[in-house]
Amino acid sequence: MKGGLVAAALASLASGAAAQHHRHAHDALFKRSNNGTTEICTPECTTTWSTFLGPPTLLPDLPTTTSAVSTTASTSSHTPTAPSTTKPPTATGDSPVPPPVAYNCPTPGDYTFPATTITVYQTTSICPPGVTPAPNSNDTVVVPPGIYVAPEIVVHVTVKNFVTYCPFTSKGLPTATPVSTISHTPVPPPPPPPSSSSSAPAKQQTPPPPPPPPAPVKTQPAPAPVKPQTPPPPPAAPVKTQPAPPPPAPVQSQTTSSPPSGHGLTSDNDHFGITYTPFNPVSGACKSAAEVEVDIGTIKNGGFDVVRVYSTDCNTLENVGNACKKHGVGMIVGVFVKASGCTIDTSEVKEQVDALAAWAHWDLVRLVVVGNEAIMNGYCSPQQLSALVTSVKSSCGGKYTGPYTISETLNIWLRPDVRSAICGVVDVTGANIHAFFNAAIAPTMAGVFVKGQIDILSTICPGNEVINLECGYPLGGKPNGLAVPGPSEQAIAIKSIRESCGHKTVFFDFQSSLWKNPSVCECEDKFGLASVFGMTVSYD
Repeated sequence: MKGGLVAAALASLASGAAAQHHRHAHDALFKRSNNGTTEICTPECTTTWSTFLGPPTLLPDLPTTTSAVSTTASTSSHTPTAPSTTKPPTATGDSPVPPPVAYNCPTPGDYTFPATTITVYQTTSICPPGVTPAPNSNDTVVVPPGIYVAPEIVVHVTVKNFVTYCPFTSKGLPTATPVSTISHTPVPPPPPPPSSSSSAPAKQQTPPPPPPPPAPVKTQPAPAPVKPQTPPPPPAAPVKTQPAPPPPAPVQSQTTSSPPSGHGLTSDNDHFGITYTPFNPVSGACKSAAEVEVDIGTIKNGGFDVVRVYSTDCNTLENVGNACKKHGVGMIVGVFVKASGCTIDTSEVKEQVDALAAWAHWDLVRLVVVGNEAIMNGYCSPQQLSALVTSVKSSCGGKYTGPYTISETLNIWLRPDVRSAICGVVDVTGANIHAFFNAAIAPTMAGVFVKGQIDILSTICPGNEVINLECGYPLGGKPNGLAVPGPSEQAIAIKSIRESCGHKTVFFDFQSSLWKNPSVCECEDKFGLASVFGMTVSYD
C-alpha cells in the first residue's frame, strides 16, 4: 500500500496455492499489469492497479456500456479506413469506472481479447490512457471502490495498427468487505504457506515470476457473414463475421445432477472432499490402522464424499483404503514426485506406482493425481510430467480406467508450454487454490476469490472437468495483509468457500500438523479444519 494525497489501493483477485508435499510456497503469482501503454501520466496523477484474467462470472447481470466494440460475447465488426487515432471513451456520469483497456491489432483479422477484472478498495484517481505523449493533467477519473469488469470481446479488423478499447462496467463491493487503510510502510512479502506431505519440510522453493499478459489470439476471419454494427463512411460493402461462441458456463452448471456415491468429482453438499495424511498430529509418527479407521469414520460423519491422499507411505493404501471401503468414502490417490527424479524409473516414484498397481481397492478411486506442484518446484519439466502421467496410466491401466490429472498452481497451468504438454494426457484440470496467501483477500472474500480461480481453470483445457484439489485457511499465525488468520476468520473464510464452490473443492486439512515447523507465517502447523466442519476425533 502507498500513502499520499490520493489513496490508491487496487487489489487483484489473482493468486493460488503453491504446495509441496509437506510444505507450500504460496505467493500472489497471477498478477498482470494492465498499464502496458506507451503514453505517460503527469506527476499529479498516480496509477496503481493489477488485474486477473477470466470470464466475468463473479458479478451477475452486469450492464453493458455502449462503445465501438461490443462488450458481450457476440462478435463486433470493425471496418475502419485508417488506423484509429481517437482517444478511448472516458467515464462520465455519477458512476465513473476505470479507463477502458486498449488493445492493438497490428494486422487485419479476427482478434479475441479476454475479460479483465479489477477490484478497487479505496477511492482512486486514475490517469486514463491517451493518444498523445502527455495527457492533460486534469484528464483523470476518480474511481470509487468496486469490482470493475471489461468483458471478453471479439473484434474483426480490416486495417493495420487498429486500436480498440474495452470499457469497464462496475458493481459495488460487498458491505462486509474490509477496506484497506493507508500505510506508509511497504507490505511485507507473503509468508510461506502450509504443507501437505509426509516428509520433513524441505528447503523453501522460490516461486516462479508471474506470467506475462496473454497476447491477443488471432484467428481466421469467420465465414458466415452478418451485418456490421457501425459501417464507416463512405458506404462500403459490409464486412461480415460469424458470431463468437458463448463464454464458458460456470463450473457448477456442467453437472446437472450429483453423481451417486463412489463416482464423479462433485458432491450434492457444500464440502466434496478433504485432504488426509495418516500421521499423528503431534509427533508426526504413522498412525495405526485402528486410528486411521476412526479418522475416516469421523470424516464420513462430517459429510465428506472423498479423501485425498498424496502418496503411498505410512501404509496409506492399505490402512486408508480399508477404512474408506468400510465407511463408503471415495479416494483421490497420488504419486508424489520429489527432487530425486521425474520418471517412472526413479526409485521413489517406481515404489509408489508399483504399490498402486498391486492394490486391490481401485473401485474406491475417483481420480489419480500425478505430482503435487512438481513443475512449480522444478522437479519436472512439462514434457517430463506428461511422460510420467502416460507411464502411470500404462502401469495401472489393468485395474483402473478412470481420470488422471496433475496438481499445480493456477499460474503454472496458464503457461503455454504446460497447456500444450499436459492438456492432452489428463482428463481433469486440477489445481491447488488458497485464498489466505493473497494479501488482498479478506476472509469474507475467500469464496469469491476461489470461485473466480476455478472459473479461469475451466478455460485452460477445454472439455476437461475441473477440481480444486487443495484449499484451506489457518486458524492461527501472522496476518498477511487483509488475510487474517484465526479461529473466527477461518470459520468465515471456509463458510464463504463452501457457499461458492465447496461442491468442487478438496479442503485442507483434516487435522493441524503440530509437529511441523510453523514457518515464517507461523501458520503452517495450524490448518486443521475438523472443528469447522463439526468433527470431533476420539480414539477411546
